[in-house]
Amino acid sequence: MSATTTLSQAEPITAQNILRLFPDIDTSSAELDGHDEEQIRLMDEVCIVLDENDKPIGYFSKKICHLMTNIDKGLLHRAFSVFLFNSKNELLLQQRATEKITFPDMWTNTCCSHPLGIPGETGVELPEAVQGVKRAAQRKLDHELGIKPAQVPIENFKFLTRIHYKAPSDGKWGEHEIDYILFIKADVDLEPNLNEVRDTKYVTADELKSMFNDPALKFTPWFKLICHSLLFEWWEHLDEGLEKYMNEQEIRRM
Repeated sequence: MSATTTLSQAEPITAQNILRLFPDIDTSSAELDGHDEEQIRLMDEVCIVLDENDKPIGYFSKKICHLMTNIDKGLLHRAFSVFLFNSKNELLLQQRATEKITFPDMWTNTCCSHPLGIPGETGVELPEAVQGVKRAAQRKLDHELGIKPAQVPIENFKFLTRIHYKAPSDGKWGEHEIDYILFIKADVDLEPNLNEVRDTKYVTADELKSMFNDPALKFTPWFKLICHSLLFEWWEHLDEGLEKYMNEQEIRRM
């Protein structure tokens, strides 16, 4: 059904009032008509719904979490963005597959996805949530890029910070996430899942800056946001001094 009520943005979403604030949550499937069958199936995965302080307050499907009708009511979920660098300190980029329902064909960081409401990937307090996100990152690197877990051990992921942002995709779909930023340095074997990834490319910082100047290329909003505000400074300290940027406790509001 379609949303018929208006939510006051002044009232924070909590575990106690989530059902009252979302009595008319948009659960329709019409927006999925004509999309790729596998991508439609993945829209049933269960995301972790959050309050504005990154505390889990419930679970909704990926489809519900990414409909702009629900995002505009304040619905927020947990996500992660992995930045994988090889031994030459080149960043692995992916171009999202044409089949993707949100942000198709756009270039982005190595892997961007969601921890799910399943054992091992949830977490209330930050240390537990970080571990859950790292497990989810390992799972999705394998699913999207064919990178085996042994090449990206959990303990090698470095958590930097969390970014709270909102961005529309095409009017129907969008993102409203608290995004955990993970760095990892590893030389890996790639076997991309073509239903997820159209292309991959290793780049230096200068090469990435040149890509941003090419009007023919499109980039995901979260990737542009991170790059223009934070990434290049972090990248400069990849081998020395990254510790001062790690394990940030405050959420960055973008």
